[in-house]
Amino acid sequence: MPVKLDAVKALLLDMDGTLVNSDASVERCWTRWARAHALDPREIMKVVHGRQGYATMAVLLPDRPMEQNLADNRAMLAEEIADTEGVVPIPGAPEFLASLATLPHALVTSANVPLAEARMSAAGLPMPKIRVTAEDVGASKPDPEGFLLGAATLGVPARDCVVFEDSEAGIAAARAAGMRVVGVGPRAAAMAPDAHVEDLKGLRVELLPDGELALHISA
Repeated sequence: MPVKLDAVKALLLDMDGTLVNSDASVERCWTRWARAHALDPREIMKVVHGRQGYATMAVLLPDRPMEQNLADNRAMLAEEIADTEGVVPIPGAPEFLASLATLPHALVTSANVPLAEARMSAAGLPMPKIRVTAEDVGASKPDPEGFLLGAATLGVPARDCVVFEDSEAGIAAARAAGMRVVGVGPRAAAMAPDAHVEDLKGLRVELLPDGELALHISA
């Protein structure tokens, strides 16, 4: 049945898996890395979504020096920026972003600026004017820093923000920030978000007379 979220003042949007389907590129790049380190690509795919690359590597190779993870992350980012084949918008993403053009919202992604721009461009989506990327934070999701920074940049209390996320790490970060979560896609369904949608087609944002937003979600 339809769901309505009230007392919303801003929306914070993840990118990969939420606005953009980049799974094909992610799987190609991380499969190569997994094989180079004698790891099972299937196990990597269980933890890679939502995190910055170095944080994924730290989970998978906990005894490895962080300097190596950071070096590998730089190489991984270069590969991912160059590999946009199959990167497409999540269904409904163009219309949803267009509906937010004059409303308070921000992109909060674990990608850096070049990767975010490459994937949003490949998917034919406009880049939100306000964005929090890997360059802006000292800790990767599931740390809440990125979402808290997004809320602060918009000048909105964390409790009045709703986050759109697809990954376990991202949903954990939003909850740690004290924000409500709309889960997008199959990965999010198991995380018991406040609301869940398969894609972005069934969403409507209403600007209320008091300046708050009402988020209408069709099942």
